[in-house]
Amino acid sequence: MTSIAMIEAAAERLKGQARVTPLVSSPFLDEIAGRRLLVKAECLQHTGSFKFRGGWSAVSALPEEARRRGVIAYSSGNHAQGVAAAAKAHGAPAVIVMPADAPQLKIQNTRDLGADVVLYDRAGGESREAVGAEHAQERGLTLIKPYDDPLVIAGQGTAGLEIAEQAAAEGVTKADVLVNCGGGGLSSGIALALEARAPGLRVRPVEPEGFDDVTRSLADGDIRSNTRISGSICDAILTPEPGQITFPILRRLCGPGIVISEEEAMRAMALAFLRLKIVLEPGGAASLAAALFHADDIKGDAVIAIATGGNVDAKLFEEALARYA
Repeated sequence: MTSIAMIEAAAERLKGQARVTPLVSSPFLDEIAGRRLLVKAECLQHTGSFKFRGGWSAVSALPEEARRRGVIAYSSGNHAQGVAAAAKAHGAPAVIVMPADAPQLKIQNTRDLGADVVLYDRAGGESREAVGAEHAQERGLTLIKPYDDPLVIAGQGTAGLEIAEQAAAEGVTKADVLVNCGGGGLSSGIALALEARAPGLRVRPVEPEGFDDVTRSLADGDIRSNTRISGSICDAILTPEPGQITFPILRRLCGPGIVISEEEAMRAMALAFLRLKIVLEPGGAASLAAALFHADDIKGDAVIAIATGGNVDAKLFEEALARYA
């Protein structure tokens, strides 16, 4: 199980490798949110998302022999790029299993980082786990899961260490921290870090409509699954259900989930560009959408939203700006 000691160790391995991303703000967004709003711009992280943290944490902790054999991961794009970048930097071969309907930008970026990309039919029900297991066994590759992996969770938790320090510098010691949530790796990692370093800050998972498995699981006290595995523009945070490792952490430390619509995510993308000058993908903008458009679900004078990723196809970004800018 991931611990604060593992998160601190991951922070040491990431020192000089990961960017310390800023907390940014805008009075215009504060007005919409009805409170002070601080946005952690993880879209400025290497590879365009927080996933670089977990990928580096896991790859850098492998024994040298395992790195020589190589790693394998499955992902719709951001974990793919994070693992591919970390593997390339460590001289390790990487195979990434990606859904054929993932954004083309993410598929191409992963290939450009030197990974061998294997596409599978997510919409048709093909199992990424089965495809990944087959390739891993054939080549002796080490699997790095996108969220249900203690070292990945530890890497994501390093963002929480930064939030604790940055929020304190801003005079914010009590607030909800809204985290875009798929399987719960980032949410659980940040929650563990905040428990140790800033207990007045509470994680709130944010998900898109139709893929609110974490929100329902937290409400019911047990793991609940989604009926669909694709079909949302928020591709970065679509998972079948919370992880076996992540959910106990979420259940213990997180507040209730918040569910946003695709339209709200698109509006948040446009506002992030106009007011913060950052580019977000729909799944990366969900937490900002929750802060802006679900103010009644949030208490306190301040809120922190994690802008988790900016790997958006140009056509979709143009559409968001055309409709809402």
